[in-house]
Amino acid sequence: MDFALTEEQDLIRDAVAKVCEDFPDEYWAQKDADHEFPWDFYNTMSEAGWIGIAIPEAYGGSGRGITEASIVLEEVAASGAAMNGATPLHLSMFGMEPVVKYGSEEMKQKYLPAVARGELHVAFGVTEPDAGTDTTSIKTAARREGDQYIVRGRKVWTTKALQSERVLLLTRTTPRDEVERRTDGMTLLLAELQRDEVTISPIDKVGRNAVATCEVVYDDLPVSVTDRVGEEGKGFQYLISGLNAERILIAAEALGIGKAALRRAVGYANERVVFGRPIGKNQGVSFPLAEAKMRLDAAELMIRKAAWMLDNGIPCGAEANMAKWLAADAGFQAADQAMQAHGGFGYAKEYHVERYWREARLMRIAPISQEMICNFVSEHVLDLPRSY
Repeated sequence: MDFALTEEQDLIRDAVAKVCEDFPDEYWAQKDADHEFPWDFYNTMSEAGWIGIAIPEAYGGSGRGITEASIVLEEVAASGAAMNGATPLHLSMFGMEPVVKYGSEEMKQKYLPAVARGELHVAFGVTEPDAGTDTTSIKTAARREGDQYIVRGRKVWTTKALQSERVLLLTRTTPRDEVERRTDGMTLLLAELQRDEVTISPIDKVGRNAVATCEVVYDDLPVSVTDRVGEEGKGFQYLISGLNAERILIAAEALGIGKAALRRAVGYANERVVFGRPIGKNQGVSFPLAEAKMRLDAAELMIRKAAWMLDNGIPCGAEANMAKWLAADAGFQAADQAMQAHGGFGYAKEYHVERYWREARLMRIAPISQEMICNFVSEHVLDLPRSY
């Protein structure tokens, strides 16, 4: 067993950290407060080639794996950028995985190089108001008319919809009551987003406000058949192929937020003097921070294992889900303890830990809840009866 990063992976971490130095906590706090997309950060990362790190070299990317992509996003989050910095990048990293695997050669040549260059922004349209995690119950329909589909329906929680030219959109091409398996009859389309037939409405939310998350209504949107990913009716299977990568990258971001929060908390505990001594000398402060460190390191090991398995073509559904659960739990615990260590100042925006806390809390809900991961592990790892 070798738990060390390669020399190249260490260089990736150092290079990303160097870029992030020009975007301190104050930058991210302002972007969050102003609800302003971090274009200068995004463009800097794009110009450095980080957006296309996991896209094959044949299509303009770097051809690296999810391991390298996870290192990039972890370092971005750990810099203090948290989700406001990581989200603009990760959607293009994992979101195009179904296109890489199942898209036609024409589709790959047309879209992947532009995504790798950071010129084409892609959103992810899956969740619906009445379906939620029950993806097979989606109602957004795409009916075939000649050489195009006509899409009608509504999605929620479509992140980066305002900036994206395309959306990887899951639709029903065959009603659920007409298919043998509930996962059949769904089709994945790489649809245009900035059109008159599409209405995009940002959702007012508690955190990660530099990147809008939106409700999107599709009112007879035409989508060319050539923009279909793979075969009609197999979209759910194609979608699943990208979800393990998503779990791992989200886990890496949660890990990064936890590291940022812990760094702030330790610094404050060493500097803050109460009753004539640094508060870090008190076990009531130091022990929870030590626990946070142990939890983060344990989560990191599962992230590395899951990423290695995915990059080597080994089935890793359990490991990817476990990595997300462990990292989300550890990241939030670290952020929560950072708030506690700061006392009343933890609630003050100038110390930044409240922003980490708000963004780390999201990771325990999205893109899949901790409870649904427990469902997965119960059924698919422990062979317990399905609970839903």
